[in-house]
Amino acid sequence: MAGTKAGSNRPTQAQRAKAEADARKVVARNKKALHDYHIDDRLEAGLSLTGTEVKALRMGRASLVDGWVEIDRGEAWLHNVHIPEYAQGSWTNHGPKRKRKLLLHKQEIEKLGVKTREKGHTIVPLELYFVRGKVKVEIALARGKQEWDKRQTLREKQDQREAQRAMSLRKHL
Repeated sequence: MAGTKAGSNRPTQAQRAKAEADARKVVARNKKALHDYHIDDRLEAGLSLTGTEVKALRMGRASLVDGWVEIDRGEAWLHNVHIPEYAQGSWTNHGPKRKRKLLLHKQEIEKLGVKTREKGHTIVPLELYFVRGKVKVEIALARGKQEWDKRQTLREKQDQREAQRAMSLRKHL
């Protein structure tokens, strides 16, 4: 190839720019959902937002903690996700907890609708992020955990952390 050194594995400026654009820029995570639910299936969905909502998200402010997804007449809606008002917005500002439409394929919406009609299943948002300048939300089909499940998960995480700590101490000796 012309202009490249033989044996050079360094990415070009264009390749670096593409990799940077493709990278996820996470705005918010819902750690509580991973604690409260067993995650069965994950999907990436687009969000239909207003301009001030996107600007507020670019400032890195949002909360997914109490959010959920509802299937209504063949459309998926994201409820109770808090995107604060944009400080420089005027009368065009948005409502912080308004419901927002999720952009999914019809087959995905139908599949989620069937699953959520089963007892104990719900759809929760896990992560809100930017990919190539577009806002995406990772949603999950989830089953609620019992209290003892939550305690068991915490115990397993603590045991794993202690094992890692012991391994790292042994490695340094």
